[in-house]
Amino acid sequence: MKGEIFYAKIMLFGEYSVIFDSMGLTVPYAHFTGELSFINFEQYTEYETAVESNRHLQRYLPFLLQVKREDPANLPLDLDSFENDIKEGLYFESNIPQGYGIGSSGALVAAIYDRYSGSKIKNRKILTGPEIAALKSVFSRMESFFHGRSSGLDPLLCYIRHPLLIRSKTGIETVGIPRDKFGANHAIFLIDTGKAGQTGPLVNLFLDNCKNDRYLSLVKEVLIPSNNGCILSLLEGNMGTFFTHLETLSAFQFEYLPDMIPEHMKKFWSEGLLREDYKMKLCGSGGGGFILGISRNFKMTRKYFQQNGLDLVPVYKND
Repeated sequence: MKGEIFYAKIMLFGEYSVIFDSMGLTVPYAHFTGELSFINFEQYTEYETAVESNRHLQRYLPFLLQVKREDPANLPLDLDSFENDIKEGLYFESNIPQGYGIGSSGALVAAIYDRYSGSKIKNRKILTGPEIAALKSVFSRMESFFHGRSSGLDPLLCYIRHPLLIRSKTGIETVGIPRDKFGANHAIFLIDTGKAGQTGPLVNLFLDNCKNDRYLSLVKEVLIPSNNGCILSLLEGNMGTFFTHLETLSAFQFEYLPDMIPEHMKKFWSEGLLREDYKMKLCGSGGGGFILGISRNFKMTRKYFQQNGLDLVPVYKND
């Protein structure tokens, strides 16, 4: 009766810049998971939380019904079964925090597609270009309920559960990240800002800023090259070049995306720009949730943050 387990996601690089067709790199994060289940069926979620999740699915159902009426061929879901299961107490059993930029809605969408698609494309490591495009299209429609608009990338990653390289809006492929190239004591980590963020308003703010020609030029001439440089050098295992691009990216986000950085985090962000051991960047749209950090001396970085009352959540570290 329980569904397959789906992981959270972390977009290592590409937040905001992918809107203008930059590269992106997103990875599954198995620390947080979600699965479809039924209330009172071997659940570990609190009863009231499960009931509220069920109500959320009740609110989601009319949206999916409308999407299917408008374009039945591109939403291959058995919504009659979905509706019946909701009546029987279906809910999403998840420990993925909402509003934290790590794919809570993406995992839910992936789980619903997996269970209720009558002609689903099976999730596996190697998919063809047309299969990825078809999944992305379906997921974009399904996830737009949660954010107003969606690229479909988050549920695609949550569904495939393998790192994805976004070369362009239409060029997406699974990749391997050469972890053996990480230096000793290098690490990727998360910092909990202590509050949730809201994607829609921040994306709209960014798009409004991009109406300014100078701002848009900086996005194209600084943000996108540094973002793409981080991805390419990371995949090549060239860590010296990687940290050079990362510093440029971190500095750009600090100066030109200040509304996306919670106020109490800015001192740590600016400190990272001065220090050699770590740099910070957005994780998702920002405004709250997690911030992503990358360190070349994790012991030193963790000690610094602990001295300031913050603990770090490792995503990957090379001891």
